[in-house]
Amino acid sequence: MAEDISSAVSPTTLDILYDSASSMFKEKYDPIRLTAQTCLSLFQLPIARKIFGHDNQSDKDFCHLTSGDVSYLRFLSENVQRLFQDENGDSTSSRQRSQILHIGLAALFGFLQSNVTGPPLAYDPAKIIIPTTLRKDVSALTTLRQKMIHSISIDGETAYELTPNVELFCVAKALLVDADVLLPDGPLVARTARLRVNFLHQKLLSEVTGTLQRLIYDDLKDLERFVLGYQEVSPSTPDDRARFLLERAIIHTHHGFDAKARADLEQAAVETGFEFALTGKLGKRTKFQDHAISQLVVLAKSANWDSSKSNRSSSTLRHDIKASKPKTLDLNDDTLFEAISFSKEDKKQTEEKALIAQDESSLSPVLSSIDPSDQPELNPLDSANLLAIASAITKTSPDHGLTREETLPYAIRVLESGSSNWQIYTQALLIRSRIEGHMSRALERSVLQMQSLVDQVIADTGSTDTGITNDTTSFLPKTENSASAEERLEYIWALNFSTRWSLEAELASRWASVGGLRTALEIYERLQMWAEVALCYMGTAQEEKARSVLRKQLYEPSDNGVEDDNDKFEGPELSPLPDNAPRLFCILGDIDGNPSMYDRAWEVSNYRFARAQRSVARHYLTTKPRSLEKAEEAYRKSLQINPLNHGAWFAIGCVQLEQEKWIDAVESFTRTVQLEDSDAEAWSNLAAALLRVSSSESSHVTLPDSIHSASDDLELEEGTPSPVDNPHKSKREALTALHHAARLKHSDYRIWDNVLTVAASIPPPGTPLRDVILAQRRVIEIIGPKNGESCIDLPILTMLVDHMIANFEYEELLIDTEHESSQERVLRSGTIPGQIISLIDERIVPLITHSGPLWLVLARVEQFRHQPSKALEAHEKAWRAVVASSTHGAFQMGDAKKWMDIVRATERLVRDGYATLGGMERGGQSGYAEREGGLVAKDWRFKARSAVRGIMGKGKEFWEDTEGWNKLKELASDVSGNS
Repeated sequence: MAEDISSAVSPTTLDILYDSASSMFKEKYDPIRLTAQTCLSLFQLPIARKIFGHDNQSDKDFCHLTSGDVSYLRFLSENVQRLFQDENGDSTSSRQRSQILHIGLAALFGFLQSNVTGPPLAYDPAKIIIPTTLRKDVSALTTLRQKMIHSISIDGETAYELTPNVELFCVAKALLVDADVLLPDGPLVARTARLRVNFLHQKLLSEVTGTLQRLIYDDLKDLERFVLGYQEVSPSTPDDRARFLLERAIIHTHHGFDAKARADLEQAAVETGFEFALTGKLGKRTKFQDHAISQLVVLAKSANWDSSKSNRSSSTLRHDIKASKPKTLDLNDDTLFEAISFSKEDKKQTEEKALIAQDESSLSPVLSSIDPSDQPELNPLDSANLLAIASAITKTSPDHGLTREETLPYAIRVLESGSSNWQIYTQALLIRSRIEGHMSRALERSVLQMQSLVDQVIADTGSTDTGITNDTTSFLPKTENSASAEERLEYIWALNFSTRWSLEAELASRWASVGGLRTALEIYERLQMWAEVALCYMGTAQEEKARSVLRKQLYEPSDNGVEDDNDKFEGPELSPLPDNAPRLFCILGDIDGNPSMYDRAWEVSNYRFARAQRSVARHYLTTKPRSLEKAEEAYRKSLQINPLNHGAWFAIGCVQLEQEKWIDAVESFTRTVQLEDSDAEAWSNLAAALLRVSSSESSHVTLPDSIHSASDDLELEEGTPSPVDNPHKSKREALTALHHAARLKHSDYRIWDNVLTVAASIPPPGTPLRDVILAQRRVIEIIGPKNGESCIDLPILTMLVDHMIANFEYEELLIDTEHESSQERVLRSGTIPGQIISLIDERIVPLITHSGPLWLVLARVEQFRHQPSKALEAHEKAWRAVVASSTHGAFQMGDAKKWMDIVRATERLVRDGYATLGGMERGGQSGYAEREGGLVAKDWRFKARSAVRGIMGKGKEFWEDTEGWNKLKELASDVSGNS
């Protein structure tokens, strides 16, 4: 566990602690935790006063800061660096580094306490940190804080302009990141702190920025080498590794890398020995259910976790969460139970169970023995793991019904067992509230529960030092403080936490979604989130009000600077513009459809606001005439600022596909899938681009490693290794990309249809027939019930049948010629002909209705299987299908083409059907497929004559003495004689 520092902080004590942390450079991951009293003592150290500028005596010392020439972050960093300029002794330097580390951590904890977790700070950060000269009055303090907010803007993305106690974050950022006196040879906790400050900085901004993202992931790689023990001896404990993996999963989720997040969460469960499964248990969810049905539930048990002791590091920092915990509201629904009423297992009822995520038979003994209505308390890290899984699923597909059904049990599992940590329990309530916001019967509790959580957060982080007040729109009594700051912060980095203002904004959005527009606007206006106010008006088709709100933040009043209620603010731009002006200009451009607003956003951000260029690109793609070249250029500019933006790479790839820039498109979609390998559409588009890259150009294309290895496996599987200049290399790579897409979107028939087309386009002997068969089967399974026989690709099916007939002897496929079951086993085995026949028997035959060509393909298959009577039957059905589809045109409309179709079909029936198959023995050569014996059709000549004469009788009026008529007369003569 991390160390606790006593409130009596002295330089010597800090020096010893720093040396201890340094000696455990490869062992210490989680930073030292500080009590609230310790943080205050740290801020009062002499070195802290020097860093904060309290020793400066005159306004002259702060002139560069107040004039705006130097940012507050730089001011703090320079003060830190100045401390080391005259120091030569290593011991002194070590002591100072120790103090700086702990002061930075104290500022970080204080900022989180005052903006995320609570309880309220016991001190005023402004009085402790900001020198008296800089906070002469409220106006001076407000101006300084505005400059602080401006100093933490990156790539045109700004932080919330009323961020409370922003000076605490600036201190943490300056000391732990910018000052650079703790690294590169500092303790591991310093690296961890830098990662966390940068990630917190990322969360404070309106959108993800590429600059911070690169710094964050560089630190993650560095920490991974030490924490996960990629060395001869692992330096960290399982608890350290689990914490790191959980924290990295949260970072992945924030940046949209959900597949990577899930992988880390699975590994974290392995580290802690955590067993859990989403499964089904019989139970009743509503008050009117007569029979129990399968209900989704998460069964979970922590390893070596004693809930009575809870492995608590300090009893003084804990409380009984069951006796005092965040307010959870009851459902109070007249239909749904508050919780699922699980029933005892009954083997006779197992067939009633619906499809579940994990079958009960596959559960471990530990999970199988758990009573779903009385599950044990979990290790806080394991609870955080379940909540992180729920967050990752919700972020991937927040509006998908099945996803919400799968997500809810994870939050319920944490709530019903009662987490031992206040903040984890609060996070579980928040996640449940988000999920229930999409459920009609739980919608009321969802909104009120979120309102209760917001009331709690505002009360617990209450402060009078900023423009934000605590007068929230509350319908419920506020919760009393019942957990210390240390407990609330203990697992904060393992949770996808929200700041107080972002949580309030989420509440406002929720009120707007249920029709509470007035309440939503009150919250946004109180928070002074003018962009959200405008978006709220736009969502209710009040564009004029939205435009007025935005222009008020950007322009002077219309009439000589005099503002009135009807003013449209068409005067000159404000000077200076607000920090979030780039975003406001972009939203105004969206409302007016005015691309010049996007250009202005780009300019005022000093050409760093990537969203502005993405908006420019979308404008060129949606207006007529479209300009693909300008759209591509705009996307490239945005990617120069944020090269890790998955959506921008996908969009530019689509533009390049339309421009037929195949190599550029391949590179763009390659970057897309490298950033997020679970994007099925990107894999599919990558395949489309690869198909059009020539063999001479393919060597200049960089592809994901999974493409190269998988395409090589394809060649080895088919036994046809290709030379370097293989003309079908691009097709194989495209097929591999489509495999990825099909795996991710298993129910998308368009992707499977592409797999079918690409696989079949590779000529023999390298044709991946198994892919062809599987793809055709999946297409039929997905759209066959709706589209019928039209979903069968006739040329490709013909190719499969040709391959089977040309390369195999039917007798060679049979093992036991005495039992028909043996034949079926062989044909349904993993062999290529077995798969082809299985496809035809199980999927294609049930769909054929009016397609003559498909019946003819089936006739060939039956001949191959030595079943002549079934082959003849297929010929007859093919003929009837042609006649039925052509009768109106041939015999009523005089359509010569239709007439000749019937003539050819009749000739084929007589010659290939009756004449060839009619006189064969039913049993054929194999002697067991058709056991009745005798001829297939001993009256085949009569049937042939009847078919010919019937067609001639119908066609006499239009077609007598034509070429087709004469062919039928000749055919009738050929089959004349005794029947």
